[in-house]
Amino acid sequence: MTVRWSLTFDCAEPRVLARFWAVALGYIERPPPAGFASWEAWFTDFGVPEEEWDDGAYLTDPEGVLPSLSFLKVPENKVVKNRLHLDIQAGGGREVAWEMRWERVVEAVARLTAAGATVLHEYEAGGRPDHIVMADPEGNEFCVL
Repeated sequence: MTVRWSLTFDCAEPRVLARFWAVALGYIERPPPAGFASWEAWFTDFGVPEEEWDDGAYLTDPEGVLPSLSFLKVPENKVVKNRLHLDIQAGGGREVAWEMRWERVVEAVARLTAAGATVLHEYEAGGRPDHIVMADPEGNEFCVL
């Protein structure tokens, strides 16, 4: 039996990081719970102090199929390499001709750089570019394939 799961990012600025990953993955902000017009209305109804309203941000796949993402505010900075990272499969997979796949990767890298990511390293395989390792605005590594 499978279990529903989500991925959580510890971060300094949840809303900023959520905006980046919404662009990167095509996700949307999770709508407020049923019966509430906004998250602020939900926070107010449940007595969440206003100074805690930016302690988290939440994204969802607009089609409701893929895992949701949470971004939670933590006091400490990221200090080591991720042990888990996302692979953004912009190129379409190895079954796509390299020229077309690499063009898609380069386009995605440009879009993500404009959204706040940083290129860390370009890897080669078989004498030509294969994938690019990037970091999101808070330094979390991910690959664009």
